[in-house]
Amino acid sequence: MRFNGFGQGSAMVKETGYYEMLGVKSSASSEEIKKAYRKLALKYHPDKNPNEGEKFKLISQAYEVLSDSKKRDLYDQGGEQAIKEGGMGSGGGFSSPMDIFDMFFGGGGRMQREKRGKDVVHQLTVSLEDVYNGATRKLALKKNIICDKCEGRGGKKGAVEKCSNCKGRGIEIHVQQIGPGMVQQIQTMCSQCHGQGEQINPKDRCKNCNGRKIVKERKILEVYIDKGAKDGQKITFHGEGDQEPGLEPGDVIIILDQKEHDVFRRHVNDLIMKMEILLVEALCGFKRTLETLDKRILLITSCPGEVIKPGGFKCVFNEGMPIHRNPFEKGQLIIQFSVKFPLDGWIPPNELAELEAHLPPREDVMITDDMEQVELTEFISTEQSKRYTGEAYEEDESPRGGVQCQTS
Repeated sequence: MRFNGFGQGSAMVKETGYYEMLGVKSSASSEEIKKAYRKLALKYHPDKNPNEGEKFKLISQAYEVLSDSKKRDLYDQGGEQAIKEGGMGSGGGFSSPMDIFDMFFGGGGRMQREKRGKDVVHQLTVSLEDVYNGATRKLALKKNIICDKCEGRGGKKGAVEKCSNCKGRGIEIHVQQIGPGMVQQIQTMCSQCHGQGEQINPKDRCKNCNGRKIVKERKILEVYIDKGAKDGQKITFHGEGDQEPGLEPGDVIIILDQKEHDVFRRHVNDLIMKMEILLVEALCGFKRTLETLDKRILLITSCPGEVIKPGGFKCVFNEGMPIHRNPFEKGQLIIQFSVKFPLDGWIPPNELAELEAHLPPREDVMITDDMEQVELTEFISTEQSKRYTGEAYEEDESPRGGVQCQTS
């Protein structure tokens, strides 16, 4: 059984290859799997990393399985072989890696790609302050636009002709013999028209685009980050992708990547932080100031006599993250406390009885004559012990095992 949330656990899995491909543990939550796929898919996408097509394919296959609870359970129980025998897709195969990418990032799949240009995906790193307060970022990118000099024809009117080499198909088919009575057909891009299916006489080519029909343009996009925007949230600029003759331009998709913060950790709409207090504050109450992400100063107080336990949690309502699209409401600020105890000898021995009188009574222990009394000493790790005793003992005589206590 798999548990997700603050604590996680999972049953033993037969194989971990898909988890390792995404760089997550076998107990990872669905959100952790999504986040891992997002970063890897952007890194190894063929448009950005043409030499890593196989890696991109494997990452997409792993995500296709682990993002589906039924397929994930099947994989955990029987490994990759169980997935293949279980019949993923037609013939037990996997979906297209590009289709998986499009479904994740909001594209329209194979049929839509034939009518539209490619979507351009960018990852934008933002701080916790950015998504708390809202922000505007300017993003400069270069995009292809249709040449206005030749109106996307590539040359003079009537200058474009069907490629005589590939007959307008954009591909060449070669037949080669691989054995007695065995031949193989190999399909490659046309070497003359480079897959365009048409040619333009060099003297008739457009001087502005050199017959390529498109030119590069620098575009500045203003990205508005809403208050309460989530890590991994998509911001889409419709029709701002590369232009290509005969195709509707694709979109520019911005993926927000929230950085870790030094003080606060975000959990959905809550902010979680750690605070260290003194023992006297834990027992008698405290006052602490805290600067919020919008530069306000909070005075945090506890009630005198209310005991703050080490590792305990307290919260402040309506001081967490603004709720997306409803920024006047916020989650909670959750504080986990650690208590700093005083050093040895902080109080004179003759005053201990007076202190004890104000504390809850001790637990009574029945002592008998057959008990052996031992004393506590300072704990040190095995590595420290080896350093201390290394000069006195040879390596093969040094203490072995887990831990030991310091001797006087």
